[in-house]
Amino acid sequence: MYNYFLNTEKRSIFHKFIFHGRYFVSLYHNLNKTIMKKNKIIYYVATGLLTLLMLFSASMYVFNHEAIVQAFKSFGYPTYVIYPLATAKILGLIALWFVNNKTIKEWAYAGFFFNFLLAFFAHVMIGDGEQMGALLAFIFLSVSYVFGKKIGKH
Repeated sequence: MYNYFLNTEKRSIFHKFIFHGRYFVSLYHNLNKTIMKKNKIIYYVATGLLTLLMLFSASMYVFNHEAIVQAFKSFGYPTYVIYPLATAKILGLIALWFVNNKTIKEWAYAGFFFNFLLAFFAHVMIGDGEQMGALLAFIFLSVSYVFGKKIGKH
């Protein structure tokens, strides 16, 4: 029996099996880490772009109020919702970035979803061709939501 392990041919086969087994386990863990890193990058880029778009939108509601009032009137929306909508967008961003409660994050995503959906169809219905912003926001929101679920952020 002792000679069996001293036999270099058989020992090398045994050691190759053990080495490759560890190698494949290590390869799997490295691949998993790489995938998680890629998913985190995609999540943060999409959420960052969504944040920039929402900050731009909320700032337009506050600092370019007269143009937004005209746009809301052309949509047939009441103008008194402009400031609450800007506040809701800021609060939604705070919920996405800083709140650890999963229910609040889900509500923030749902609020953004309905906001973008209504904005998209409002622009389509009046035919002003400005629906690309809402479509981009919807894409950023969807990517942020899906990859947030993958990395366990919510």
